[in-house]
Amino acid sequence: QVQLVESGGGWVQAGGSLRLSCAASGRTFGRYGVGWFRLTAGKEREFVAAIRSSTGTTYYSDSVKGRFTISRDNTKNTVFLQMNGLKPEDTAVYYCAANERFAYAWTEYDYWGQGTQVTVSS
Repeated sequence: QVQLVESGGGWVQAGGSLRLSCAASGRTFGRYGVGWFRLTAGKEREFVAAIRSSTGTTYYSDSVKGRFTISRDNTKNTVFLQMNGLKPEDTAVYYCAANERFAYAWTEYDYWGQGTQVTVSS
């Protein structure tokens, strides 16, 4: 069992930065892949970024590539999402999720945090 808690959301002007954190419980967190997803009213949950457990390989959606960076510190059971160059269209509730197998689809993830709101004003 893994429990996830996101933090770091907030309000920022366009062009600004935020760093989201996803803190996990459980001694075996290092073997889980972690993804970040976002949800906006009226839209499907959208893949943002993910990081593999074994290799640390990272993946990004085209909409955030070059602006967002996902990283993890397994000694602290935490995954980060550094978001730079934020745009109003990045406004959403951001969720982290964990799974023993890497996946892009949110339906493949077993464990979810409660979400953190990110609001970017123009």
